[in-house]
Amino acid sequence: MALFGTLGEKLNHVFSKITKKGTLTDLEIKNAMREIKLVLLEADVNYLVVKDFIAKVTEKSTGERVMKSLTPGQQIIKIVNEELTALMGSTNAKLTVASKPPTVIMMCGLQGAGKTTMCGKLAKMLKKQGKKPMLVACDIYRPAAINQLKTIGKSVDVEVYDEGTAKPEKTSLNAIKYADKKGYDTVIIDTAGRLQINEELMTELQNIKKAVNPSEILLTVDAMIGQESVNVATTFNEKLDITGVILTKLDGDTRGGAALSIRAVTGKPIKFCGVGEKMDDIEPFYPDRMASRILDMGDVLSLIEKAQANYTEEEARKLEKKMRENSFTLDDYLVQFEQLKKMGSISDILAMLPGSNKLKLNENAIDEKQLAKNKAIIQSMTKKERQDPDGIKGSQKKRIATGSGTTIQDVNILLKQFSQSRELMKQFNGKKKGGLAGMRLPF
Repeated sequence: MALFGTLGEKLNHVFSKITKKGTLTDLEIKNAMREIKLVLLEADVNYLVVKDFIAKVTEKSTGERVMKSLTPGQQIIKIVNEELTALMGSTNAKLTVASKPPTVIMMCGLQGAGKTTMCGKLAKMLKKQGKKPMLVACDIYRPAAINQLKTIGKSVDVEVYDEGTAKPEKTSLNAIKYADKKGYDTVIIDTAGRLQINEELMTELQNIKKAVNPSEILLTVDAMIGQESVNVATTFNEKLDITGVILTKLDGDTRGGAALSIRAVTGKPIKFCGVGEKMDDIEPFYPDRMASRILDMGDVLSLIEKAQANYTEEEARKLEKKMRENSFTLDDYLVQFEQLKKMGSISDILAMLPGSNKLKLNENAIDEKQLAKNKAIIQSMTKKERQDPDGIKGSQKKRIATGSGTTIQDVNILLKQFSQSRELMKQFNGKKKGGLAGMRLPF
């Protein structure tokens, strides 16, 4: 499912009305702004944020440059995109690194927001960047919280420091001394959470902050609770002066209120977002890319980064050569299935393509089970059949279907998808003009 799919669809419905017109009247722009306002409020965006946003977009949309433009509707979409980006912070906010290691990152948040899991995700991401992180268990109240962090630490191969139920500020201080001694350059402190904000929780967090003077205080909030997440962020910011926010569960049924309100209300940037349950499912938050995804303009840069993280240069060169020489086989197709699985869910990958909401996809096209079925079909073929699938006859299809536990129709669908895939590669290779229009994606 695309991030903020419903929000994007509703905004694009509004835009479809104004992009069809060669000119726009003040009344038509006013009506469009009213509809956009309702869409944002339905998405649980803070009312004052919506009011300010609409005022800025309206002011820019009624200017002479837009009104006399050959494509006024497109100009308004451009303005909305720019204002959405500004609303979420304009640029990616990077982690602050201490001048003298270790860099101390204090993680905080309410129970259920995914804070402890996010500690592990952040540690794994930093490891990939060449850092040497260590986790610190300071949630001494929630049953099995320390064991949970240790399990997470083991899964990402990061050491977890703990002192049992000792005072969190004392454990944090000792952990930093230990990290300095062992050469760890980053210390991530998992603090206690509560089901709701109370004075006891805030006092403990303030004591930890005072003891260790962290470079970053990152608040983990659940994007699915919408406007309430903004209230949580506001309170934590007032008490701790947080340095940034991590939004979790952006892959769920999120309306968008949190992402579009937090920066404007608290003045603090969203630094990362959680987009799945796996330890790799953490992404830096790029306001411009998020705005593009909301407006169904795609996020090609993030897609490229995902691909680069999962393909070696050698693999990329081999694939490029096969595309250039038109020698792509079903064996290569099978390899691509495996690489796609590493990049995340197929639906998430498709959501990064421009116009993905408008693509008429067969339901099976993004079904993970269908990928497993395709794999079984290919593995049931002989080497010659994989090299030359165009030569596969009816009797061979029957044998392949039986061997893979599928039907002849399934085999035909796969072969057709493979043929479309090769055709798509020809287009990307410049052998044929055109683009994705009218072609079903070959998954």
